[in-house]
Amino acid sequence: MKGEKIPETDSIEELARFWDSHDLTDFEDQVEEVAEPVFQGEPGLNPKELESLRRLASERGLEETVLIREWVLERLQQS
Repeated sequence: MKGEKIPETDSIEELARFWDSHDLTDFEDQVEEVAEPVFQGEPGLNPKELESLRRLASERGLEETVLIREWVLERLQQS
């Protein structure tokens, strides 16, 4: 893999395909550690929404991620 370069793209799909078949240690000379967040943007849920999610999950005795998965699966079944 000498000479191969990390793709210069913003496509998550393209990068995922690349890293599915490559090892980061083969590209150590092409990467650098950063202290700041790389991806910045609005979080998926605001604090009030997140608290509501936590409350609902707790009431059902579930972790938040499990409850979200259930909702996604229900929605997919409805489609």
